[in-house]
Amino acid sequence: MSGDGKKEDPVTVTATHLRAVPERDETPKATAAKVGAVELEALFREHYDRVFRTAYRITGSASDAEDVLQTVFLRLVRRESLPEFSPGAAAYLTRAAINAALDIIRARSTAQAVALEEVEPGELMASPRQSPEALHEDRELRRLIQKSLGRMSQNAAEMFVLRYFEGFDNHEIAQMMGTSHLVVGVLLHRTRTRLRKEIGEYLEAYHEA
Repeated sequence: MSGDGKKEDPVTVTATHLRAVPERDETPKATAAKVGAVELEALFREHYDRVFRTAYRITGSASDAEDVLQTVFLRLVRRESLPEFSPGAAAYLTRAAINAALDIIRARSTAQAVALEEVEPGELMASPRQSPEALHEDRELRRLIQKSLGRMSQNAAEMFVLRYFEGFDNHEIAQMMGTSHLVVGVLLHRTRTRLRKEIGEYLEAYHEA
């Protein structure tokens, strides 16, 4: 925290941690750590926005998204070496952000409603209506979907977010998660069926009220 009581920029805070490698120790291990820190800081600068936005779409909270951002990269800092980013750094970090964000919403005793500001939801979340009634319904739908995510299995929740929040297709998700696109398709179908049932029950209750 800064002296004036304002919360520090999470980008600055995390980048500072990434640079925190001892400079006087010139052992091979320390030299490798310095190189790793430089690579990690570059990785952070390139992908921090992706990690933050992915976490924000899931948690609906800027504060939670900042926590996810720091968690994802500080976990990398604590590793002895950077992992193999297969199929790529963006995919690896997106999955890391999803998992850290899911941990947060699962830890909550009650789901927090997802804010509408700056959210770019996927096809199941989109709604062009702007009336007060529609906005209320959208908030409730987002809350319902968020709550459902917290109850899903790890694989089902991650696949759902990758498909409908992040826009990856089934083949891309299968490659990222080391499975087949058929498995992805089956899990997504089951998840959609479950969500349609829950959302349908909500919509019926809402319109009858």
